[in-house]
Amino acid sequence: MSDHIRVEGIAVFGRHGVLPEEEVLGQRFYLGLDAELDLAPAGRADDVALTVSYADLTAIAVSIATERRFQLIEALAETIAQAILAGFPAIAAITVRVDKPSAPVPAILERVGVTITRRREGAR
Repeated sequence: MSDHIRVEGIAVFGRHGVLPEEEVLGQRFYLGLDAELDLAPAGRADDVALTVSYADLTAIAVSIATERRFQLIEALAETIAQAILAGFPAIAAITVRVDKPSAPVPAILERVGVTITRRREGAR
């Protein structure tokens, strides 16, 4: 499938990380979502009911990232992906990106991050 809904650069404040200071201080994270689904019916009919709302996708990601705490950004990404697949049957696959620009790494770097893709069982 070649149709995608993308939401990029969602900024959230969270307390994710392995170090105790990360829980105390918190930091900014950036999220990106790329949902794979058939957009032809919505495009032909110009009907929002035939697609997935990017506002709803964003709300799920923001809620998980701001209301829960994860030691690993891998776990944050996995939780977001699973929630989106569970909530939107039309989505065949979801790619979630989590960037951590203030990672406590002893180097000068722009950010660290993870990107995961999860497919609905049976989806190609």
